[in-house]
Amino acid sequence: MSDTQKLAATERTEFGKGAARKIRAKHMIPAVLYGHGTEPRHLTLPGHETMLLVRQSNAIVELEVEGGENALALVKDVQRDPVRQVIEHVDLVIIKRGERVEVEVPVQLEGEPFSGMQAMQDATTILVSAEAMHIPDAITVSVEGLEEGAVIHATDVKLPKGVKLVDEETEIIVVTIQAPQKQDLGDESVQEAQAEESVEAAESKTEAAE
Repeated sequence: MSDTQKLAATERTEFGKGAARKIRAKHMIPAVLYGHGTEPRHLTLPGHETMLLVRQSNAIVELEVEGGENALALVKDVQRDPVRQVIEHVDLVIIKRGERVEVEVPVQLEGEPFSGMQAMQDATTILVSAEAMHIPDAITVSVEGLEEGAVIHATDVKLPKGVKLVDEETEIIVVTIQAPQKQDLGDESVQEAQAEESVEAAESKTEAAE
């Protein structure tokens, strides 16, 4: 279930990459707030508190905007630097208590499949519809005792009360159970032979140089 957290924010009037870099240099994070037919509001969020907030999927936040109207919002998207993984920008969507929202909820596997089998997770999230203030932190899928060839689709997953699968007609595979793949001994022998040839070739070049 989503816990509401408060976060101080300030309106910003400067935009673009240069302005965003200046904000991040001050250990702050640029963000945009939109939804419910309102004009987008460009905000600046505190860096440390925001980083803690977005660790939770589908976090709900009460924005206390300095000099502006406060808002209840859902963290919709977090953009990170692909190398340093620092937060570059956050998208927030306005929500109202009692309304339903569509969100991707993480899938967690529990239990152990039949002896010697492996559970291969094909989907790490499931798109569901839930009441904005009651979004589950994760959806648990049991693989206990499942044998080779077993398949769990999104439509097979037991969802928490009040949570609904968005697209029930699409056969999304969440988990498949399979036996460990055996290594091809023939391929292994070929690789070993190639490695030996490489060593012999290197030794021949060394002898020729001497």
